Amino acid sequence: MTVSAEAAASFSVDPWDPSYGMAYGEEMDDDSRQGSSAELVLDLELPPAEWRPVSADPSLPVPGTILFLDGVRRIDARVWVHGSDPQPSPGIAASYAAGLVCLDGAARISDVAVERGLFTAATEARDIESRHAVYLARKAPGPGMDQLSLALQQHLSETEVQLALLFRKDNPDANDLLFVDGPLRGRTHLDRTIGFIKTHHTTYLPPEQAAVVSELGPGQRTPAFTMGTSWRRSSWYLRLPGPAGAPWSGVVRLECSADLPVPEVTWLADLSALVLPPLASSPHKDPRAPQNLVPIGGLERELRRRLGDQPLLYRSLRAAAATAAAG
Repeated sequence: MTVSAEAAASFSVDPWDPSYGMAYGEEMDDDSRQGSSAELVLDLELPPAEWRPVSADPSLPVPGTILFLDGVRRIDARVWVHGSDPQPSPGIAASYAAGLVCLDGAARISDVAVERGLFTAATEARDIESRHAVYLARKAPGPGMDQLSLALQQHLSETEVQLALLFRKDNPDANDLLFVDGPLRGRTHLDRTIGFIKTHHTTYLPPEQAAVVSELGPGQRTPAFTMGTSWRRSSWYLRLPGPAGAPWSGVVRLECSADLPVPEVTWLADLSALVLPPLASSPHKDPRAPQNLVPIGGLERELRRRLGDQPLLYRSLRAAAATAAAG
C-alpha cells in the first residue's frame, strides 16, 4: 500500500550529487576482487595444452528468435530516513528500467518495465509518494553505499528475469536464444540463456590460455571452461569484428549455467559466435564499439529516456520531504 508524504516516516534529501559513491559496475562484485584465485576447470572442451581459437560451423542452425535483455538504473537522490533512532539511516531513491529486444526478422522492443524504489536498511522506511513518482520502500541488507547499490541491482535483475519469463510464457512455441547484458548471476535458471560481459575488470585465465584470447580472429572464440568464484558458471571469450587495436580489443566474455552438459555449453558457445559478430556496433556510432551491440545500445537509449527527467524527480523528492517534515 502506498503511503502519502504526510503519513510517511520523515526523510530528508541529501544535496550531494546523487551519483557520488554509487557506481556499480556490471562485474564489480566479489568476483572482481578474486581475480586469478578463481577455481578453473580448463579441460571442459579441450585439454589446456590444446587450447586454440575455435571457429563455429556456419551451417549450425540458428534459432529463429534472438532476445536481448538489459536494464539501466539511476540514483535520483540520496536520502536520510528519520525514525525513532537519533541517527538517521542512509538510503537512495532510484529509478530503474528493464527491457527486452526481439530479433525475429525485424528488430523491436518487445517489452519494457520501469520501477522506482527507496532502498534503505531503515525498518521504519515507508513508500515515498512525490508529485511525479512513487518510490516503493525496498529493504537493503545494510546501510553501506555498496549494500544499497547492490539491493538496487538485485531488484533490477529480478525485473529483467520477469520480462524474460513473461515473454516465454506468452510465446511457448518460440525457438529462441536469450542474451542477458552482464553476468548471469541469479539468472542461470533461465533456459537457452547466455550472459554477455563487455568489459574485463580481472583476468581469470592462466598466461598460456590467456594468450589464446589474443590470437582470436573476428568471430572466433576460445574453448569453453568452467570457473568458480562466489558462484560457478561455464564461460568462453569471443572476439567481435572491429578496428585492430590492443590484443584484447573487441573481446567479450560470455557465460552460461555450469549445470549444463558439455555439448549444450559448446552449442551455446558456437551460437554466440554466429549470432553476435553481425550485431557489433561501429566506432562512428558508438564509443563503446564493437562490444556494445547494436540492439543493446538502442535498448539502453530507450530505457534511459523512460526513466524520466532526473532534476524534475529530484525536486519532487525535495518537496515531498518538506511536506513530510511539516506534517
